[in-house]
Amino acid sequence: MSGPESSERAQGGTVAVVIPCFRVKKHVLAVVDAIGPEVSRIYVVDDACPEGSGAHVEESSRDERVQVLYRERNGGVGAAVVTGYRQAVADGADVIVKIDGDGQMDPGLVPRFVRPILAGDADYTKGNRFYDIEGLGSMPWLRFVGNALLSFVSKLSSGYWDLFDPNNGYTAIHARVAALLPLDRLSERWFFESDMLFRLNTVRAAVVEVPMQAHYAGESSNLRPGRVLGEFAFKHLRNFGKRIFYSYFLRGFSIASVNLVVGTAMVAAGTAWGLRAWAHGSQTDTFASSGQVMLAALPILIGVQLILAFLSFDMSNTPRSALHPRL
Repeated sequence: MSGPESSERAQGGTVAVVIPCFRVKKHVLAVVDAIGPEVSRIYVVDDACPEGSGAHVEESSRDERVQVLYRERNGGVGAAVVTGYRQAVADGADVIVKIDGDGQMDPGLVPRFVRPILAGDADYTKGNRFYDIEGLGSMPWLRFVGNALLSFVSKLSSGYWDLFDPNNGYTAIHARVAALLPLDRLSERWFFESDMLFRLNTVRAAVVEVPMQAHYAGESSNLRPGRVLGEFAFKHLRNFGKRIFYSYFLRGFSIASVNLVVGTAMVAAGTAWGLRAWAHGSQTDTFASSGQVMLAALPILIGVQLILAFLSFDMSNTPRSALHPRL
């Protein structure tokens, strides 16, 4: 035995792949056929696909590793992946890889995603399409801009400041860590990947990125940016608030917690005083004195410095040590 198969199994890891399916009948069979021998089980999850992607795989695939799971109602990519996760954990998989069924992800990269987890360096790996600058030429410009903006917002909400491309769906997770997550509470649709990062941070899981290139050959995406913009903004803000509360007030309290509270209060007080002085000056047609200006500016300047100190601490607090070897 040689190659990726011997490498992964030598470390005692059983690898499973989950493929969520919705309107991917034209591509999913090619994805299944391209999965290498290092994978022990393949779960094709038919998310109430109107094209019958699951039935198509059952009828056409001769791969004994394939098991088709059917969902009675369409729940979205997150719900389909969770269905696959549950089955893989129940069947005793060690590492669970998620690949989309639309052909945009190379199944040949599975060993690259699995290796850091089996080596004990990560609990979760995810793809990053932004490592190779020249390779970005094939990415539609709307996806490029959207992913770049979402990456910065995701850093705040997830706490993984060194990650990029948060909506990349090529991922792998150790089954022990997947079992720790509140799978029933994960976002079921397009916010799933970002919500996963938030949930992983709450259990202090280590996440590593894997450089990759996406393949765009005319496949249509079901994602409509205009429809999810408001939803993403609200959920990122919600997760940011939860993460800060969990990490710095509920589970622990440090100088960073003090910096955040005092800094926010000082910025708010300085801003309120400045607005009050400006409103009074506008009504009386007078200029604010230097003392009034300082009473507004000084708390804001000090508050901003304290908030920056908190952000510096938060960036250094990114989980680095893999969790699953200790479980």
